[in-house]
Amino acid sequence: MSSNKRDRRPNRLINATSPYLLQHAYNPVDWYPWGEEALARAKAEDKPILLSVGYAACHWCHVMEHESFEDEETAALMNQHFINVKVDREERPDIDAIYMTAVQAMTGSGGWPMTVFLTPDGVPFFAGTYFPPEDRWQMPSFRRVLRSVAEAYASRRNELLARGRELVERMREAISMHMPGGTLTPAVLDTAFIGLQQAFDPAFGGFGRAPKFPQPMTLEFLLRYAVRTGRGMEMLEMTLRRMAEGGMYDQLGGGFHRYSVDAQWLVPHFEKMLYDNALLARVYLETFQATGNACYRRIAEETLDYMLREMHHPEGGFFSTQDADSLPTPDATHKHEGAFFVWTPAEIREALGTDAIVFSALYGVTDQGNFEGKNILHVRRSPDEVARVMGMPVEQIETIAARGRRILFEVRQRRPMPDLDDKVLTAWNGMAIRAFALGAVALDREDYRIAAVRCARFVLTNLRRADGELLRSWRRGVANPTPAFLEDYALLADGLLALYEATFDPHWLLEARALADSLLERFWDEGLGGFYDTGKNHEQLVIRPRDTGDNATPSGSSAAVDVLLRLALIFDEARYRERALSVLESMVPVMQRYPTGFGRYLAAAEFALGQPREIALIGNPEDADTQALAAVVLKPFLPNRVIVLARPGEDPPRIPSPLLNGRGQIDGKATAYVCQNYACQLPVTEPSALEAQVRGRQSG
Repeated sequence: MSSNKRDRRPNRLINATSPYLLQHAYNPVDWYPWGEEALARAKAEDKPILLSVGYAACHWCHVMEHESFEDEETAALMNQHFINVKVDREERPDIDAIYMTAVQAMTGSGGWPMTVFLTPDGVPFFAGTYFPPEDRWQMPSFRRVLRSVAEAYASRRNELLARGRELVERMREAISMHMPGGTLTPAVLDTAFIGLQQAFDPAFGGFGRAPKFPQPMTLEFLLRYAVRTGRGMEMLEMTLRRMAEGGMYDQLGGGFHRYSVDAQWLVPHFEKMLYDNALLARVYLETFQATGNACYRRIAEETLDYMLREMHHPEGGFFSTQDADSLPTPDATHKHEGAFFVWTPAEIREALGTDAIVFSALYGVTDQGNFEGKNILHVRRSPDEVARVMGMPVEQIETIAARGRRILFEVRQRRPMPDLDDKVLTAWNGMAIRAFALGAVALDREDYRIAAVRCARFVLTNLRRADGELLRSWRRGVANPTPAFLEDYALLADGLLALYEATFDPHWLLEARALADSLLERFWDEGLGGFYDTGKNHEQLVIRPRDTGDNATPSGSSAAVDVLLRLALIFDEARYRERALSVLESMVPVMQRYPTGFGRYLAAAEFALGQPREIALIGNPEDADTQALAAVVLKPFLPNRVIVLARPGEDPPRIPSPLLNGRGQIDGKATAYVCQNYACQLPVTEPSALEAQVRGRQSG
């Protein structure tokens, strides 16, 4: 915080749990957090609401704060004409989703910071994103916007209200519409794959043009489709390699930045998000399982290790984001985007000495630079190429590269660190649990298993009320009272299912089932035939949000479908299966037409259509023979299966699954039963026999 901020009196945001709101707590703007106090004052004073939505790692949010919200003249205009409300989109995705839809409808595009003008009852009537302090880039200044909106609200209010109410009604109709749907068949997946082929960038991998996003859910589907059909693996692997070689991947510290501003994955938007890294670590892990390629293992491990090192709360939860901006030097007064991550040739030479020539050739370091005169490290040439050019053994090149990465990482750690948004979000931690649980199983990393268990305990202890209701966010010992959303329940259950497979502790599977029951009770709408994002007890906003498509994270609906399909097999629960298939069938037309927006649905459809295997193990999970059988199922990439375990003599089994009823051991040995539609093959005790059964007709 700069000294001029400290000299000011704090506004109402000083008591917020969100780091994003706290960043604005010393603005001269009379900010309110979203809540009844702000809405009541707007009604009492008959003033419109200026709603500003962003998040802590958002570069342009920082820019607009510095240019406008810290400016006394601009703040005076805001305070005179509006009730000003600041929202962290990560704490309130419902508010963000509703008004982002309005922004897109009004302007044709969206983004953050999001700026929306509302009536006192929440109806949007004018909207935009970032506004500059002066007229530029064919955009009006923020002060001009403020004056114009205030004048229009005073003189043409009825016209503005009519347009706003018409927009809200269209949004309400769209959200409550019953999707026309279709029949779920393998042809749906084939059509989606053709769409991905058409969107694929054959030069650099990925889908679409710049800016280019990693799209991990699309890659999840592509891997499953490729393993089942033999088509598409080259698209997947090229994308994973190119992302890992580019500047979007942190070559020194591991982990991925948010996205690439160009098509070749070189220049990132430098913030790092927990969800991107959890989702991408999982894709790299699964691709390692499918291919055995050690490169994917390395990227997955470096990403998970980064999360443990820099995003991990000491008690087990994971923080949300690291900022894009930081101070270039300890005595600097202004932050710069990417300052923590970029290098000059002189800095490389000073740190590495004679190794600098080889290192610079490998990682594309030049005098001209590739980002504002400095260098984003990226894999410009392979060790083989540099070895040939320099006449050195490739092993020596690889040694220099590893040594250089280690030294530069240590140098970089002495720079001012990017700010950390240290709130803990339930949904994002669910994704982290799944990634670490898979890492534990696929890589034999006990530290990853411990991290997944501690995270699950942290969330269920700190983000769940005594009555069982989940909460959305927590920070520094305080849970925000906002109830959890559909994505929180679904993605936490998703993580706990993976954690059960990594531990065979029945507690985690039973917790996942309880969350599934709760999400059906709170979010399912029978008339809609689908899920809303907010529960029946959430605050009533102008509409009840329902975001069906996958975006940067899986939608709550697609994650719920995935979870329900797997639980349906484990517990033979018809209502889980029926509701999951109902949602999938309603999504058939959009899955075919827009595959990059519905990747998790497509992956779930692969499971639903894939004749999944049901595998029951009877044995002590601590015993070597049980572990050997479990490894046959858990270590390879076999997405179309579920697995449950009972200890010998459990009567009844702690997990009430028909797969375990009446199952015993053969000759006192750990025993596996492989079933399909609950019809089982002969039980086996040898890993080789189990492998033959599992792979016999396994489709994916």
